Amino acid sequence: MQFTKFTDFGLRVLMYLAATPEQGMITVGELAVQFDIPKNHLNKVVNRLVKLGWISATPGRNGGLRMAQAPASLHLGDILSALEGDKGLVDCDEPPCVLRGSCHLKRVLDIGQREFYAGMNRHSLAELVSPPTSTVIARMHFQPMAIA
Repeated sequence: MQFTKFTDFGLRVLMYLAATPEQGMITVGELAVQFDIPKNHLNKVVNRLVKLGWISATPGRNGGLRMAQAPASLHLGDILSALEGDKGLVDCDEPPCVLRGSCHLKRVLDIGQREFYAGMNRHSLAELVSPPTSTVIARMHFQPMAIA
């Protein structure tokens, strides 16, 4: 099981914003530089996080991104599930599998996936950015950024 880059980048954005002081606004450009992620791809990730209601975006010269929900209220399993989508671990329909309808693999994998997300829900976003992660992110805020 491996998560998509979209999910990976979404987690990085959430962690960075969660470790940012409440009054701080972060731009997509800053996130792109800090994590060395193409800005166009990061815009798609940020738009999804805004639609999910987890972060808010304020347009304009002094605008930026910030958490819209308390990091303690966001659980890792819910985040992973929302960013990965509802697709199962295997697709018996594409390409069509000759065992479809008489195989237990998909059912067992679906149970395992649900149990994985439930297990991940024992951890909150706040927990993910506890020290030393928050210390590293705080240092990132004060590093001079390269001009692109």
